[in-house]
Amino acid sequence: MGRGRQKAKHTKIARELKSYSPSVNYAALEKELGHPSDDDLYVDKWADEFDDEDDELDETA
Repeated sequence: MGRGRQKAKHTKIARELKSYSPSVNYAALEKELGHPSDDDLYVDKWADEFDDEDDELDETA
């Protein structure tokens, strides 16, 4: 009994979603995701977090 009305509603929603095209700011999205630039590819981001093994060897000698 209510299946026709339900199907019509689903069809209406499907058509709205099909034609929906949101505006996307790709520059802001790229910045948010942290896309590395060419300069950052060879930078060791963990260099300051840990001591070098060579430093430990020098201290014990």
